Amino acid sequence: MGMSASLLLSAVGAILLWAVDVTASGINVHMIGAILLVVGIGFVLSLFFWSTWGGFGRADAHGTTVVGERV
Repeated sequence: MGMSASLLLSAVGAILLWAVDVTASGINVHMIGAILLVVGIGFVLSLFFWSTWGGFGRADAHGTTVVGERV
């Protein structure tokens, strides 16, 4: 799931939360919209913080392994 999927989740969540006026028995459309909106925004934030954290396998760390010979 990438940036476009999280933006799509946020857009669908916002539409369900604020633009849809439907009453359904057994399901709360506005709550589903709020959940999708929070998940979409949370995923965008996690992508941002993941890129600033560095993560695993940084590009500048390749080729720095030193193997010594046992004596």
